[in-house]
Amino acid sequence: MTQFDEQYKSAILKILNEGFEEYNERTGHYTKIIPGLTFELDNGFPLLTLRKIPLKICIAEQIWFIMGSKYPDDFVNKFTKIWEDFTEDDGTIPAAYGYRWRHSFDRDQLGLLVKHLTEQPGSRHGVIVTWDPREDGLGNPNTKKNVPCPYTFTANIIGNKLHIHNVVRSNDMMLGCPHDVAGAALLQVILAAKLGVQPGKLTYTISNAHIYDIHYKQAWEVVERSNEHPTIHLHGQPDYFDRAEKGDETLVQEIFDKIDKQYKPQGPVKGMKIVF
Repeated sequence: MTQFDEQYKSAILKILNEGFEEYNERTGHYTKIIPGLTFELDNGFPLLTLRKIPLKICIAEQIWFIMGSKYPDDFVNKFTKIWEDFTEDDGTIPAAYGYRWRHSFDRDQLGLLVKHLTEQPGSRHGVIVTWDPREDGLGNPNTKKNVPCPYTFTANIIGNKLHIHNVVRSNDMMLGCPHDVAGAALLQVILAAKLGVQPGKLTYTISNAHIYDIHYKQAWEVVERSNEHPTIHLHGQPDYFDRAEKGDETLVQEIFDKIDKQYKPQGPVKGMKIVF
């Protein structure tokens, strides 16, 4: 199995066997939970092969995030409809990750990150924040439909490689986690190419790693699977970041083709529904 397959399978098994089963008031579901779970990934592109992951969605999302848009119709809705449930009546997602990276707090955090690490590659100040404490969480009655789950990441160039540490407050381990890890890794590849270095270690930390009760059966199915899949490699091009900023739709297919020809996953796991 790939490095991510092994760590993911181990994490799911740990949650099933050792997780706390608790009721979640917001969703009305029971979940099994492990607090404080971390993946450390430094060998190949971490795309789950124990079941098929919708790759084009991951790619389109990251390009949309880099664009900095809060309007799904600008780009991402052309490739997936999953953001429609999080869209407000005015057609926006105010907490869209890319919008927060590029327009909130009176700073273009992502643009400044690229500039800063280009000028000072040894800096330890490469921090991007998605969570807005003025609006998000803590029982705010005016909370919008979407509240960021990945709420911050840091970027460090060490040993001529870009290392990313992504911190996630909450992750649905069956549906959200594999998708989000692949997305974080793709952003790392794109940023590394822009900075003229190689992608390094991706550290992905989850504060609340949970499996919903309606996914227990499917979780057991996944941990019983194995796949002798070779390591997947993805090498970014220096122009990927600039093309993503411009919303270049051809970039989705270009990146997809690079990964898809290497990707031979097990079949889908049936019957999994998103819990809102």
